[in-house]
Amino acid sequence: MKRQTIKDLLADYKKVLHHDITVQGWVRAFRSNRFIALNDGSTINNLQIVVDFENFDEETIKKINTASSLKVVGEVVESQGAGQTVEIIAKKITILGDNFFEDLQSTILQPKKHSLEKLREQAHLRFRTNVFGAVFRIRHSVSFAIHSFFNQNQFFYINTPIITGADAEGAGEMFGVTNFDLNNIPKTEGGEIDFSQDFFGKKTNLTVSGQLEGETAAMGLGRIYTFGPTFRAENSNTTRHLAEFWMIEPEVAFNNLENNIDLAEDFLKYVIQYVLDNCKDDLEFLNKRFEEEQKSKPEKDRAKEGLIEKLKNVVAKRFKRVSYTEAIEILLNSKENKKGKFQYPVEKWGTDLQSEHERYLVEKHFETPVVLFDYPKEIKAFYMKLNDDGKTVAAMDVLFPGIGEIIGGSERESRHDVLLEKMKDFGVDEHELWWYLDTRKFGSVPHAGFGLGLERLVLFVTGMTNIRDVIPFPRTPKNAEF
Repeated sequence: MKRQTIKDLLADYKKVLHHDITVQGWVRAFRSNRFIALNDGSTINNLQIVVDFENFDEETIKKINTASSLKVVGEVVESQGAGQTVEIIAKKITILGDNFFEDLQSTILQPKKHSLEKLREQAHLRFRTNVFGAVFRIRHSVSFAIHSFFNQNQFFYINTPIITGADAEGAGEMFGVTNFDLNNIPKTEGGEIDFSQDFFGKKTNLTVSGQLEGETAAMGLGRIYTFGPTFRAENSNTTRHLAEFWMIEPEVAFNNLENNIDLAEDFLKYVIQYVLDNCKDDLEFLNKRFEEEQKSKPEKDRAKEGLIEKLKNVVAKRFKRVSYTEAIEILLNSKENKKGKFQYPVEKWGTDLQSEHERYLVEKHFETPVVLFDYPKEIKAFYMKLNDDGKTVAAMDVLFPGIGEIIGGSERESRHDVLLEKMKDFGVDEHELWWYLDTRKFGSVPHAGFGLGLERLVLFVTGMTNIRDVIPFPRTPKNAEF
């Protein structure tokens, strides 16, 4: 008899009503030696299994407890009790995996509420909890929607290198890759590490971005996107940073900054709407969790809207588009800035905006997602297009409530001479990036793109507050467990 997922069964139970079916899953609870709450991971909802203990071996019944795995064959019937539409009258139960109950007491599988910190310590088990089951099903849906959006819009999926000799951001916070024996590293006559003897014959790192390579693909394929792991050796233990994370980076030939902003807005709205349409049960669960979390906060810090309402509003509202210059004026004149409430005071044009400034603009001033554009050239990357004023670049950041920056991008500098000059100003080695410069010699065109951190988007969509809780196995300073 073919196994049926609990999700399919609950969605279309009338087809199998009064028929025998097979289900398999893990025991969430076993009440009165009669009612088993079974879950197989396909949905947040449990399936009730009704056990007539007179028909089963007493030893089998004794072995069934929280976290055991079972195979159940039985008849689907309409439930007489509250809380479920249908249930299964068990005819045969096979224990697939015993649970050693003594060990259960030290795990997060105990049927009680645990802190997110405790759950992180047992990340190998947290998939079995309601919260993380919901989070990771939604993460899957977000990822699927991303691929779907780009496929529908004639983008080509490109895999850019994970090992690279280029530092796309110019920040230097990269993990080195080497095949050297670390106890016997070869040195040059000058006493420096001799990377010419390493595996790749040069110094290499784990990538922080596939953008530069993505640009080269866009120069032949027109529209491309990357979706892969990226790494940053930033010694930051905040709720917003990871050392290993996933980035989505579209790059489009012939697009200018305005086209880029349009693409970012359409993209985010498509993905969020997909989750609203396809993850109702998980969102409703997380929405209740979000509401309970808000009750424990001081009233002034509480969110003005629920999780689902927030997502619907982001889809419905047009993002507010504001120049960096206008944003600085708003911040300079804000009560928060004048009364010294910002941790990082805004003092003048040219200030690099912090998360608190971004969130003020989104959550208090405009009360809608905001796109900032035309930033000072000194605080943005070398590859961004220099505007005609000579002071700003055609950069854009999309800011979301509760998150701050969720997308960063720009129109790229397509003029060879200007790009070369900017590389010199930023201290970027033109010989190392000769191939990147080369793309400006053969039919260069205006082009633009952006980067979206997958985890930040999942953080927003799920209402979670720590980025370590939206990736299966977080990598952070001093932590590479599992």
